[in-house]
Amino acid sequence: MQKLVQKNSLFKNFYNQISDGDASGLGSGLANCINLSNLTLYLRYNQIGAVGASGLGSGLANCINLSNLTLYLGSNKIDDEGASGLGSGLANCINLSNLTLGLSYNQIGAMGASGLGSALANSINLSNLTLDLSDNQIGEIGASGLGSGLANCINLSNLTLDLSSNKIGDEGSSGLGYGLANCINLSNLILDLSYNQIGGIGASGLGYGLANCINLSNLTLDLRSNKIGDEGVSGLGSALSNCINLSNLTLDLRNLVINK
Repeated sequence: MQKLVQKNSLFKNFYNQISDGDASGLGSGLANCINLSNLTLYLRYNQIGAVGASGLGSGLANCINLSNLTLYLGSNKIDDEGASGLGSGLANCINLSNLTLGLSYNQIGAMGASGLGSALANSINLSNLTLDLSDNQIGEIGASGLGSGLANCINLSNLTLDLSSNKIGDEGSSGLGYGLANCINLSNLILDLSYNQIGGIGASGLGYGLANCINLSNLTLDLRSNKIGDEGVSGLGSALSNCINLSNLTLDLRNLVINK
């Protein structure tokens, strides 16, 4: 762990069957690296569960000087407890300005997503955030919890959020929209909500939030394979008309159920 004492650290370890104990040990080492400002960890495709993710979170909680963190934990066995434990640790990293967190293909539900949202609520200095929670089970409550957390990130200028294949529905999409409504400094937004059972109400709620993001210049919105009706599409279009500073718009509406 000697290299982790440096201010800049890169650690790659995937396809290596890292267990909870290994991840917790890594977290214990990181806890001593209080001067870290930049950290990148690649830990995808391992066997990390609740204990390991929480152990990493405990270690990161001591890294209060972190300004740039990239953490890839996709395709592990992290559940609600693990995501919440990781979030509790990240909540202490109040000086983060750039955060990339990859948690796709885990077992995270509503409670875990809400725990991550609570962590984001403390990260008021974030300017760049990439969060990948695709192919989990966060549902409506989890998406709304994330939205509540994002509402506090008023300094965000760049946001990439992938919540595809999570069954967030109308309530989750609307809750996310209400959170984004507070992110008035956003200039670049990439939002993937494909395969989520979103209907017209959810599309309109999302549009409400985007309508407040008047400083958006680049927007990519993926709503493929949802259940948005014609009124939902119209409502979304009307909301986007308020984004008068948009210079680049990519809108994916393939495979929608649109009622005539």
